[in-house]
Amino acid sequence: MGVAASDIDKHGAVSRQVAEQMASGAKKRLKTDYAISTSGIAGPGGGSEEKPVGTVWIGIAGPNGVKAKLFHFGEHRGRNIRRSALMALNILRLEIL
Repeated sequence: MGVAASDIDKHGAVSRQVAEQMASGAKKRLKTDYAISTSGIAGPGGGSEEKPVGTVWIGIAGPNGVKAKLFHFGEHRGRNIRRSALMALNILRLEIL
């Protein structure tokens, strides 16, 4: 995906920097107009005080640049996965319109 190891070390895998680099890397490697990425803690374990279960960064890369947004979806693993996918697709839909 082209994510800098130094950014993972500095900010963690669940971070704005990583989500943006993942989306940008996917767009470049797949030669697409848009790409989306998700990086989060679905649960039930793995969370921390700083990044609790349900913390998700969603990135998008497109003709207007790269950005990422933070979400907190709660503690239920299945819902976190579903909400992440639906939100990522909705962000893409809104960006395209």
